[in-house]
Amino acid sequence: MATFSAFADEISSDPVEQVAVLRECGIRFLDLRGAWNRNVMDLTALDLDRLGKLLADAGVGVAAIGSPIGKSTIDQPPAFELDRLKRACDIAERFHCRYIRIFSFYPPEGKTIAAFRGEVMERMAAWVAWVAREHPGLVLAHENESKIYGDLPERCVELCGRFAGPNFTACYDFGNFANDGVERPFETAWLPLKPYTGFFHMKDFKLRGHPVPMGEGDGEAERILRDAAASGWDGFMTLEPHLAQAGQFKGFSGPDLFKRAAKAARTVCEHAGMRV
Repeated sequence: MATFSAFADEISSDPVEQVAVLRECGIRFLDLRGAWNRNVMDLTALDLDRLGKLLADAGVGVAAIGSPIGKSTIDQPPAFELDRLKRACDIAERFHCRYIRIFSFYPPEGKTIAAFRGEVMERMAAWVAWVAREHPGLVLAHENESKIYGDLPERCVELCGRFAGPNFTACYDFGNFANDGVERPFETAWLPLKPYTGFFHMKDFKLRGHPVPMGEGDGEAERILRDAAASGWDGFMTLEPHLAQAGQFKGFSGPDLFKRAAKAARTVCEHAGMRV
């Protein structure tokens, strides 16, 4: 059985409003990306204590840390992201969640990330090895974000073939593939990535276009989720609708559009036979 989560900072910067809307939508988990207009990586110990109490009182758990790790240019020193990874792991342990979202680097200005394949692989191998050694219960979930190394299906498959295991999984984002122009995603993206996918991001786009509610775009969400359900897939499905604003480091929907997105996601899952 799958479980809904959400990037609650798409609702509001105020965690009180975040959890109120989540509960109204019947969602009992969030992916912790931001609160009080600050990224999760910038929250202080006091902030995290305050947030932890608020979530516990509301009965809302943390499914994943929505970190920006790997959403940087590959010419940054390796220590930059490794230090952020250590911080993200500490926060994950603090909130008793298993997953940390990661990315696979942007190119330096004027260059292509494919030219840095070896460096990408080396750095990500170091992350996986460090997590396996220091936090063996945690899992790095790689998202197919636009314009990073792992943006298109074939390179996502390459990363998963190299790193998939107890500390690495694929986070399948319907909308990002459509936004990147991936056609026939059931065949070209889902089937190759199906063995590696442990997480879904519930976002849909028109092909090379704009965000829309789940099922209204070109991500073939219902078809893919029907196949996943028939295979017994279970895990977190995180709403990241971006219906009001789609930015490089976060999106925004607001309470009303978020509620619309949650309803659309439930409808797609019901039609697909995916129990949530």
